[in-house]
Amino acid sequence: MSRLITRRDFLKKTGVLATAATLPISIVELAFADPTQNFTFAHISDSHVQHIKGNQFVRNWDRGLIRAVAEVNLLNPKPDFVVYGGDLAQLAKKSELDHGAEMMSALNYKTYYVMGEHDYYLDLGEYWSKLFGPHYYSFDHKGVHFIVLNSILTDDEWTYRRWPTAEQRMLEMAGLDNPNGSPFMVGEKQREWLRQDLEKVNKDTPLVVFSHSPLQKIYKGWNFWTDDAEQVQALLTPFKKVTVIYGHVHQIQYNQIGNISFHGVMATAWPWPYPSSYAHAEHYLPKLTVPMNRADPFFERDATGWQFINLANGNVDMHYTLYDNTSRTIAFNKKNGQPEDSSYQAEDERIPPQVHY
Repeated sequence: MSRLITRRDFLKKTGVLATAATLPISIVELAFADPTQNFTFAHISDSHVQHIKGNQFVRNWDRGLIRAVAEVNLLNPKPDFVVYGGDLAQLAKKSELDHGAEMMSALNYKTYYVMGEHDYYLDLGEYWSKLFGPHYYSFDHKGVHFIVLNSILTDDEWTYRRWPTAEQRMLEMAGLDNPNGSPFMVGEKQREWLRQDLEKVNKDTPLVVFSHSPLQKIYKGWNFWTDDAEQVQALLTPFKKVTVIYGHVHQIQYNQIGNISFHGVMATAWPWPYPSSYAHAEHYLPKLTVPMNRADPFFERDATGWQFINLANGNVDMHYTLYDNTSRTIAFNKKNGQPEDSSYQAEDERIPPQVHY
């Protein structure tokens, strides 16, 4: 178990004490036997840049992303790269994507992008691709195989034939509690690409998978759900250590299914509360009916936060620093073989290893 890192300790270490980090930057450290192979990367997600009119954008969402970028640039030691976890825009408008790209361009590091549904459903990712590249891809870095998936696709009938205009399609998918939305999926074509990509990778190689939706089935009513999650998980199962890092849910989530550890990250825009219907999904997720430690889920900065992530020997210890709230640590328990929240899962209440359904 890693030593718990207090917010002040981390700020001293990273040299950003003056800026008092309060936003969702995930710092990920991968530790190997050879210390020369250790490295870090930063993760920012869900800024939801929204155009109002003219040169006006929703200021609060702008400020969240601007500050996250500034804090990443001040990190010491410097991360090897940055990952953006999706939903840069709110309604996939060119003005929103351009504005978000301009703010992201201030980063001093190579940046990898994940597509979110708010970036996609206006023009099906055409303009996003011109700015940021392919919808899915993989890369290797210092002994780790990284995979970026587009997990927010849906069936052809919903995407191409149901809506009279692209604008309406985007608005339908942008709603949270919306019966006209559609569950996400990775899709057959992309799963075949993933299968072929993984054929070239040794089974002992650590995998880190980035997606926007969770690659598991959490709560269908809010589309915290990926329809072909089990088929994607089956492709990852042969590997010894797999970590999936995802955005979209704007809240602390964690789970273990077989060899795969799942971790949600915070948003720079706003937090989502936990839906009560999580109680119906306990066989998938540990203790999600335990409330996040926040006073007001709709206070604009309460429960936005950043994460320090230590990935040692393929297992994640996630240190959440929540603005104006008590920090949380989700650490992998080798004895039980799953992540645990040390503050909210008492010894006699720990969840047994999760079963794949």
